[in-house]
Amino acid sequence: MFWADKLLENINGKQVINDSWTPSGMVHMGSLKGPVIHGTLYRILKEKKSDVHFMYGFDDADPIDGLPPELQDSHSKYLGVPIFLSPSPDGNGSFGDFFGNKMKKLLDELGIKPTTLYRTSELYKNGVFNKAITFVLDNAQKIRDVYGTMYKKTIPPSWYPLQVICPNCGKLGTTRVTDWNGKEVAFSCEEDLVKWANGCKTTGKISPFNGNGKMPWKVEWAAKWWTFNVTIEGAGKDHASAGGSYDVAMELCNNVFKKQQPLKLAYEFFLTGGKKMSSSKGVGLTGEELLEVLGPQRARFLMIKTPPNQAVEFTPYNTDIIPRIFDEYQKAGKNEDPSNARAFIFSQIGDKKEKIPEVRFLTIAQWVQMPNMEENIKKMVLGEWAQYAKVWVEKYAPESEKFLIQKDVPAKTTQLSEKQKEFLRKIAKEISKNWNPEEFQECIYTWAKEIGLPSKDAFSAIYISFIGKDHGPKAAWILLSLNKEFVKKRFQAIVEPQVELKNSTPKKILHRPDIFIIDEKVKQAFPSISVGVAIIKNVTIKKINKELEQEKEILLQSLDELTTEQLGQYPEIISYRKLYKEMKVDWHSKRPSPEALLRRVALKKGLYMVNSCVDAYNLVVMKQRVSIGAFDLDKLAKPTMLRFAKEGEEILLLGDTEPTKYKTTELGYFDQKGGYNIDFNYRDAKNSAVEIVTNNLYINVDGVYDITPEKVEQVLKEACDNIIKYCGGKLETFGVETS
Repeated sequence: MFWADKLLENINGKQVINDSWTPSGMVHMGSLKGPVIHGTLYRILKEKKSDVHFMYGFDDADPIDGLPPELQDSHSKYLGVPIFLSPSPDGNGSFGDFFGNKMKKLLDELGIKPTTLYRTSELYKNGVFNKAITFVLDNAQKIRDVYGTMYKKTIPPSWYPLQVICPNCGKLGTTRVTDWNGKEVAFSCEEDLVKWANGCKTTGKISPFNGNGKMPWKVEWAAKWWTFNVTIEGAGKDHASAGGSYDVAMELCNNVFKKQQPLKLAYEFFLTGGKKMSSSKGVGLTGEELLEVLGPQRARFLMIKTPPNQAVEFTPYNTDIIPRIFDEYQKAGKNEDPSNARAFIFSQIGDKKEKIPEVRFLTIAQWVQMPNMEENIKKMVLGEWAQYAKVWVEKYAPESEKFLIQKDVPAKTTQLSEKQKEFLRKIAKEISKNWNPEEFQECIYTWAKEIGLPSKDAFSAIYISFIGKDHGPKAAWILLSLNKEFVKKRFQAIVEPQVELKNSTPKKILHRPDIFIIDEKVKQAFPSISVGVAIIKNVTIKKINKELEQEKEILLQSLDELTTEQLGQYPEIISYRKLYKEMKVDWHSKRPSPEALLRRVALKKGLYMVNSCVDAYNLVVMKQRVSIGAFDLDKLAKPTMLRFAKEGEEILLLGDTEPTKYKTTELGYFDQKGGYNIDFNYRDAKNSAVEIVTNNLYINVDGVYDITPEKVEQVLKEACDNIIKYCGGKLETFGVETS
């Protein structure tokens, strides 16, 4: 039996379901579990024709007791102020409106339709809680006794279960109520009551009613149950552990308010890599990110298919968890998995049943990476699922599931055997016919068998020829999605290769230890590393250059069809990602600078406008996909060095207010004073940044793995040429240092 059916099996009479959330920060996916579970219980009770009311609230009367990093500067002065009285980060409405509207949008997308949506601040302001406030103040000693029993300590008689908004400074979190005369409370706004806010030392008397006062949230929780006759309300594990806030509220409900406690339902966390999800620590996904890749139906399915008292592991990055959720959902929707049939029903949005594609999600993920497959996707009516597949490939899929047709012949084709080449000749000869994919796939098997080539080797030859990997989507679908002349020319280039001698040694070797050194430990760890170094003096940097802006616009137009899926297939980006992995740096959160720049272009976010120097070399970065860094030469103490960071070293990054600690596995550029770069090409230091007043430039170009020293030299020359074109100056030093 479905867990929710079993839970409600013996529930009779009128039911009131309540759930609420504090709108003080981003909505991480775990925050959606409560509303989805409560919404499911509501739908089942409606299905049973029960008299049921579903309330969902935004607890915006709470004080702000912490802030996301991006709001530290603008909103620190509001710490201690109620959420509903603090301004929105975007200037529209309150702090609670800003985050509450994000949750409202997600609830709507998930098809969660409470009978009543409320703001807790309005319950206070409109007098709905006046009776409860009087009751808790009159029964303060009983509440103290419950707290004392639950927490095994004595609660002093001077403590009252209420705080008031200070009429002088507007803070709630810093006030203490010290007396109650039946009409007013005595209070003090204390400077050191809490660590996260300072009170103004005001004392006085004030009415606690109509929005002036607020009950502590455990008391408020029980007061809601008492005021609205709530019969069902679950809670997350962090509140529902033995002796926790859920238990305290239940005790208050039973022993102080003398009301039967609601049906108790505790639900477990989502885990990522075995750890609890935490938006503040960057573990897990936000609600928006979850719906972007799963869609509302699979998000609901994920949250209700498993009994709430069981933890759910959801590690989206570099795993197959997302395709598996789609597969389980498909099986449930096609009646192939009766155990999840009810979960599927309550995963649907409203009364509409989603049309389920016949093909598996992984197949769709392969199709969206192939050229000329748009018509096939439209015919199969895969619209939304195709979009989810694109997001998965772009943001979460393991590299093994990413396939991009290579513009040039992949290097691995030189390893193909003569039999594999004979097999490719056969396909090149037959490809011009009018094939359907199923028939063509069968013929591929047959042709391989005829020449005595194992199927595995036959298909790997095709994959290597076009995507540079030995595995991929169905070969027939790949080949038929491509221009047939392109296929024939590619196979011809492989089976009859032109001899080409490549020189990977740069012409200009630096050999200037007085200017730049690659540390010996780096050379041993990464023998492929090379660094281009140039010094340009007497530049004139401007905020904007009209000719440069025109060149930027032309480049953006040429990259109009760039997708984020493509980025992961470029050898330059792969090289940097590989280095990051070796440095134990997650490139999903710290993307190499060329990838970060091109990703903005692919996502249609436009380019940063910094100044004529930075914008000039960024053009080269985007064209070549190779990292370039420019620094104020006069602020560096030479010689500089590429080395591993040492224990305890820090760097103040451009755009930050607090320094970042290096890990000892991270590579960076250092001068004689300290680091001016982190993670080879992730971000640069504030103190050496190129500005309008900069006169002399120090330039680095970063090469590793498939970015050869010869390539580094080429990119360094282009960068210098472009900078001099738009900023003037004279090139004084130029060369490449290799391992």
